[in-house]
Amino acid sequence: MNIEKTNWHGLDAILLETNVYEAILVPSVGANMIRLFNKEKEVDILRSPTSNEIETFFQRPQIFGIPVLFPPNRIEDGTYSFNGKKYSFPITIPAQNNYHHGILKSQPFVITRTEITTDAVEIEAKFFSNRVNATIYSDFPHQFICTMKYRLTDEGLTQTASFTNLSADPMPIGVGYHTPLCVPFSENSSKDDYKLLISAGKRWELSDRGLPTGNLLDLSAEETLLRQEGITPTGKGIEWALTDEAIFVDGAPYHGAVLIDTRTKLRLFYEVDEQFKHWTFWNNGGDVDWACPEPQTWAINAPNLNLPDGITGFQSIEPGETWSGTTKLYVK
Repeated sequence: MNIEKTNWHGLDAILLETNVYEAILVPSVGANMIRLFNKEKEVDILRSPTSNEIETFFQRPQIFGIPVLFPPNRIEDGTYSFNGKKYSFPITIPAQNNYHHGILKSQPFVITRTEITTDAVEIEAKFFSNRVNATIYSDFPHQFICTMKYRLTDEGLTQTASFTNLSADPMPIGVGYHTPLCVPFSENSSKDDYKLLISAGKRWELSDRGLPTGNLLDLSAEETLLRQEGITPTGKGIEWALTDEAIFVDGAPYHGAVLIDTRTKLRLFYEVDEQFKHWTFWNNGGDVDWACPEPQTWAINAPNLNLPDGITGFQSIEPGETWSGTTKLYVK
């Protein structure tokens, strides 16, 4: 068990290590866990930036590691209203006139706790949003603390995001992870050896702006494979917005994604808790060696959907209260 400072292609980073897993955290870019490696099975789980991709990492941190999206995915016209307050964000997708992914994924976090026990290493990183540290506050006028807690054991990685509302008003909360999983993740396998399962229930119909129309559709025959033997996650471009509904894995209900190497029979599990009620699956056009099953607490553009919160996943945090959600990554 070990935690120590290290350098990752010129970036200040932190190494977390157990007998089985090794992980690299970059606090200065969204407290992003940019590498997770199973040493016993020689499995690289996450797409990590190479030495030639550091500038790309700065510009698009959402395509490496486990970037924290706050809020996840798109906001129509960069604006919504809640509790008598209007929120306005810069347009980041001009062609669609949408705001997307937030900027927490790029912000510097502060390491506030490290701990080594007999069976785990833990690290906590915090971001403080307020009038002085106003990068986010200027568009989202709530004082809050985001805490990212990472716990690494021989069983895998557990990640918990917590948001504490320090403002006087209820605070909207939408969180997601744009997680690029390596395809293939085994050295001698090919992309064609892989199948992806996701606990998908329904699919949101999307407009040409990538926004839900409000219609929830039954899964097509191809999409239903997500709940059965899985789909080939690369090769052709896919962007599906999905609701979460448990699938059965090893005879038990399971919420999450499973990436299967059919050659080695190894399975990469991306498990989520009850807070993550929505998914986007995106593979950057399909001609890449990674794919993103993206867990989200709310649907794309949830604050602007004229549907019940129980359907969209829209939530808020009362003053002084804390929200948290947990995901896990491991290989079997």
